[in-house]
Formats: sequence, structure tokens, C-alpha cells
Amino acid sequence: MLQEKELTQPVDLCLPNGRLNPLAVGWSRQPLQNCRLYGHPLRKKRWNYWCITSPTHLFSVTLSNVDYAGLPFVYFLDFETGEFIEKTIITPLGKGIVLGDRVPDDASYVGKGCQISMRSGIGGVRMLVEIADFGGKKLQAEFQIAEPENHESLNVVVPWSEKLFQFTAKNNTLPTEGKVVLDESQIVFDLQNSFATLDFGRGVWPYKGFWNWASFSTRLSDGRTLGVNFGAGWTDNTGSTENALCMDGRLIKLSEDVIFTYSTQDFKAPWKIQTAETKRVDLTFTPFFERIAKTDMAIIRSEVHQMIGYFDGVIIGEGGEEVQVHQAVGWAEDHHARW
Repeated sequence: MLQEKELTQPVDLCLPNGRLNPLAVGWSRQPLQNCRLYGHPLRKKRWNYWCITSPTHLFSVTLSNVDYAGLPFVYFLDFETGEFIEKTIITPLGKGIVLGDRVPDDASYVGKGCQISMRSGIGGVRMLVEIADFGGKKLQAEFQIAEPENHESLNVVVPWSEKLFQFTAKNNTLPTEGKVVLDESQIVFDLQNSFATLDFGRGVWPYKGFWNWASFSTRLSDGRTLGVNFGAGWTDNTGSTENALCMDGRLIKLSEDVIFTYSTQDFKAPWKIQTAETKRVDLTFTPFFERIAKTDMAIIRSEVHQMIGYFDGVIIGEGGEEVQVHQAVGWAEDHHARW
């Protein structure tokens, strides 16, 4: 088992000389980290990724700035019909994208034919998206993402070296309501059955990277909420993990690796996701949709196989409680990047 330090006081991620602040290494239950980055021209990575799921639909919005380019992208999936629409915009030097240094900071993008707004307020985040041409349709989406009082999230600093490091915040099981309007068709996400997940990232990465990521938010049969976040690859040999459970808003940090077992020849075949040293996590992930996203520019190459599907299995919670997971909607991905 890893020995990870829990942080309880605000801390700066980066020193004025651009190096990692050693006091920031660890994890916290609240976003205490100021992620202002100094130096490292054209090497910094910053993004806010939101994904909202209901039993029948998925809607995702990302604002990403990798210094030499900005990549706002939005996608929508109808589970029943299989309709999938994605819009990616590439902006030189991140033009039009505004991203803050702290998790609660507002974020936005304004460009030709597209406006995205993520604004924090009392009790949560208000998200608005308008795209004139979204797969040949006009998209208007609005969501209110609630953050219940005392809700805990996973906030981790991953140190590759003094010069290469990443802060990640993962916040799931956030009750959400709103709608997606495609031309005249309206899809409603109701508060009882819809959840939002945030992936907030700030750091200085190696040029080549690989990672697995898995996440879901669900409501258990007894009414409690359960969210998970598991990662592998990018955290290897750093002494840090992004592995955690969120049970009814209470974070349970897993200080051990999680093993992803799957076929790169057939990503749609079932995956196994298990903790490496204990039996805390034993899940089968059965995909029903494969999102493939490829970027091939002069200095940016990325290939993502993001699988949408259902999680089934057993998770051991606090006090040894055995929690049965049944048909929890979520995703798992295989991501290679040169950026």
C-alpha cells in the first residue's frame, strides 16, 4: 500500500520558479490547491471536463488549453438510438478560452458559432452551451449542477519530477438537472437520476503520455449515491494515485494501484477493473458504445478510445461493507497522447 499524505490547508501547486511545490504533493477532500502555473512556455496543460449522465443519455463539455492550442469539444450520446454527435474546435494558442487557477473558478469559451459558459454560484455550477452547427443541428444546452453541502471530492498532485507534475480534481455524484435541445428535439435530464462528473486538470506534462481512466456515478438500491474514480498508467511509480470511492458524498481514498484488463484488439469486449493488492474493487465493465477521438497535428497527436457502458461487481466500502454494483452507467478509456 502506498503512503499518501492528506492535505488539510490551502497550498500553491507551483513555485514562482516554475518548479513543483513539494508541500503540494498529496491529496485532499476539498480543492485546496492554487494551480497557477509559472514558466514552461508551450508545455502547460489545463482543462475543465464535465460529463453528465442519465439512464438514457450522456452529454459532455470540455474546455482545454495546451498552450499552443485550445481544444473546446462537446459530445452527446443517446443510449437507445445510438445517435452520437461530437464537435471539436481547435483554436491557436487557446484563443477565446478562459480557465481559472482554482477548481471553483469560472470557465468559458467564445468563438464563431460557439459559446460555452461554466459559472460557479451558491450551491453549484451553471452550464450553458450554444453551438450553431452541431452535426448539422443547432445545439442549446443548459444545466444546473448541484454541489451538496459537505460533499467531498478527490484532489491529487501527481509528481513525475520537480519540473513535470499534474494536479487533478475529480468530483462525481453531483445531482444535475437540465436539458439538451437539438433543433426542435428536447432531452430532459432530471435531478433524481442524473449526475455530473468534473475532471479538472492543471500541470506540466511529459511530451508522451498514456493513461486509463474509469468513472461512474450511480444511485444504489438503498438510495445512497456511489461514485468511483480509477486511473492507471500516468500515475505509475509516482507514489500517488487517483483512485477513490465517493459514498453518499464521503470520499474514501484508495492508496493502491488499480489494474485495467482489456483487449486493445476489441475495446468493446468486457473489461476487468480490480485493485492490485486488496479485494476492495472487483468490477466488470461492459461497453455498449465506443467513442474514438483522434487528433493529428504537427505537434499534437492523440488517440482516445472512450468506452461507454455498464459497471457490475463488488466494492468494499468503509468498515468492510460489501457494496453491490449493478448496471452503473459510466466510462472507461484508453488514451495515448503526444502533446
